[in-house]
Amino acid sequence: MTSYIVEADGGSRGNPGPAGYGAVVMDAGDRQVLAEAAEAIGVTTNNVAEYRGLIAGLTSVLDLGGEGAPVAVRMDSKLVIEQMAGRWKIKNEGLRPLALEAGKLARRLRVTEWTWIPRDQNRHADRLANEAMDAAAKGLAWRAGGTAVQAEPRTSPRSPSTGSGTPTGSGTPTDLSAPTASLATAQQRSRPGSGTGWSPPTRVATSLLLLRHGETPLSVERRFSGLGDPELTANGLAQAAAAAERLSHDPYHLDVIVSSPLKRARQTAEAVAQRTGLSVEVDDDLREADFGAWEGHTFTEVQRGWPAELAAWLANSNVAPPDGESFDAVAERIQRAQERLVERYEGRTVLVVSHVTPIKTVLRFALMAPAVTLYRMHLDLACLSLVEHYADGQAVVKSFNDTSHLR
Repeated sequence: MTSYIVEADGGSRGNPGPAGYGAVVMDAGDRQVLAEAAEAIGVTTNNVAEYRGLIAGLTSVLDLGGEGAPVAVRMDSKLVIEQMAGRWKIKNEGLRPLALEAGKLARRLRVTEWTWIPRDQNRHADRLANEAMDAAAKGLAWRAGGTAVQAEPRTSPRSPSTGSGTPTGSGTPTDLSAPTASLATAQQRSRPGSGTGWSPPTRVATSLLLLRHGETPLSVERRFSGLGDPELTANGLAQAAAAAERLSHDPYHLDVIVSSPLKRARQTAEAVAQRTGLSVEVDDDLREADFGAWEGHTFTEVQRGWPAELAAWLANSNVAPPDGESFDAVAERIQRAQERLVERYEGRTVLVVSHVTPIKTVLRFALMAPAVTLYRMHLDLACLSLVEHYADGQAVVKSFNDTSHLR
């Protein structure tokens, strides 16, 4: 029996924005390409597009090999791979129907592995997704081989989770799942924060001003401070007041203040709110990482008490402290929060008051950097950083760890 490999990808130019997916099926023995699938799917998010790519790939394997065909699935979406492998919970209800459909297809096959791969190892599927989006931007429909044909009029609505697996060389056009007028013309890579930063933005930026909270008793002693809820020290309150003073004058024009639910962030956010006349919204996903058993301990104490666990945590972003939360899990909820903010407050300036790990995560997303980057950044108390998001997918870091208001 032939064994198969599926590589799938999806992207959204704006997240949410004009989106598409791509999937390739290969013979596991000689890596010969057996089928390709791609489709523009209208305006949606990266995660939806990635799931749609997976569904299209599994559907193609079922068409080629039938029930019980063995297949290894490879994707650069950590979220999809971990959820399908059962290691991560599905917290976004909008993704649940897609995950269920993918799961049903997987059970009809024999999935031998769910493997995350780096983006540069998933170029074929990524290229297909971009070909589909590029064709849609021109009012065309993708077909296998990288060519495009004039989109045919749609006669009936298409199920939002239907795949479009097409054997290589068949040349069958796929239908567009949204009117072409809604599709962007930018030829950027289909990932949040993509783009070079050199081209002009397609719209006014959505600015995320990232403010770390002020000093607490735990930060004075350089202790792990996650979901523990200390208040600001007197010095921390002064730092918050200094940040508030700065943000209440030009060139800052805040439209929204959003805070982590933890006291140290709330107190810092309230200081800015009092100076600017804005209210504070709370987003639970902006909380600090849960350091579990290490909460309140110094790094040296953790080295002595949990040497093996600390080494594993430092080596792998998917490893959590005992009874705590991994950096990958933090990244999943920070991505959700970022997507909500960029969508809800498009074109406005949002002050995000949070903590070291969430702020570093937003910055590394913008830089398209790996998780290890978290260990290569330093953020001072009450510092400001700025990331601007554009509708064509660009994300640009404009400033980092600015503490000039504290001098």
